Amino acid sequence: MSLPFDPPVVLAPMAGITNRAFRSLCRESVRSARGEPATGARGLGMYVSEMVTSRALVERSPESMDLVTFGPDEKPRAVQLYGVDPVTVGRAVRLLVDEDRADHIDLNFGCPVPKVTRKGGGSALPWKRDLFRGIVDEAISAADGRVPVSVKMRTGIDDDHLTYLDAGRSAAEAGVAWVALHGRTASQMYAGTADWEAIARLKAELEPIGTPVLGNGDIWTAADALRMVEQTGADGVVVGRGCLGRPWLFGQLAAAFAGDPIPDDPPLSIVLATLRRHAELLVDDYGELKGCRDIRKHMAWYLKGFSVRQPIRQSLGTVASLTELDALLGQIDADQQFNPVVGEGPRGRTSGNRRPTLPDGWLDSPYLDAEAAALVSEAELSVSGG
Repeated sequence: MSLPFDPPVVLAPMAGITNRAFRSLCRESVRSARGEPATGARGLGMYVSEMVTSRALVERSPESMDLVTFGPDEKPRAVQLYGVDPVTVGRAVRLLVDEDRADHIDLNFGCPVPKVTRKGGGSALPWKRDLFRGIVDEAISAADGRVPVSVKMRTGIDDDHLTYLDAGRSAAEAGVAWVALHGRTASQMYAGTADWEAIARLKAELEPIGTPVLGNGDIWTAADALRMVEQTGADGVVVGRGCLGRPWLFGQLAAAFAGDPIPDDPPLSIVLATLRRHAELLVDDYGELKGCRDIRKHMAWYLKGFSVRQPIRQSLGTVASLTELDALLGQIDADQQFNPVVGEGPRGRTSGNRRPTLPDGWLDSPYLDAEAAALVSEAELSVSGG
């Protein structure tokens, strides 16, 4: 079974980050690296929506419906769905497919956030083998072959409770299009080093079934992606934190997988132009006030490693209009080169290495009982995709 997109690169869903504007910016970076027009039709990879909760989607909350609304140039339209109840997940999948809102559906089993795992959701859920399989089976049945369904997960709850081989095999036998594995446990959160050997083991486990495996974790550069594929045999990569403040990474990844020279990271003048373009896309979509408020969180990522006076950095953190943004960017010395050491290191969250928060008795059995079933039904929250 092969991947239905090229290059074999997926933008991981990140809450508050991978909205329409950011996805569009990442696609533009691929076209720019290739020297293609903005409407070029060549494969650009896959760019997944922010995670949407199945219950909220079934209830048609305005926020959830907006999350599954795509721009006219977005193909394939990929939605990541989070749910803990097979019936609700199935209803959400049918809504997406019947209303032609998605070309691909990804199921999230990787969220390590304590407020989710303490209810048995996210990366805690695959421990309950019957619940995990029930959700996957129901999603695939609801999709009815009209769109592919994949899963994204972590290696397990902690080093003593790994779930990825059993869960990966179960998902593959159910007929998922691929399995994406973040090489960290829930207890690691985003700390430490991703376990690429686990990705290799899962690839070997699923090879007889023919289900592709995508690797996730510690891909900060295009060279990292190539190294992961070489070391693990993965069929592709999923990129999350590595692209924060660096949407041009997807242009570099496309070049790397095509065997072309990898473009250098841009100088600050181009970084500032990219930041401005990002803000413009957000304003076009959400209006000036909300769009400028949203771009604030990206400032530190874009400017990481560059010399920018502290008063300007502080003002960028409260910017309220494109005019104000232009005035502030104009005060920055743009004649600076990108620091490759900064580009090769972690970006975004690095917290972790703590005991995972789980329901009482959750680890007593790998199968669901009545008490656990009642608790897990409360775990549907709008949080990051892990």
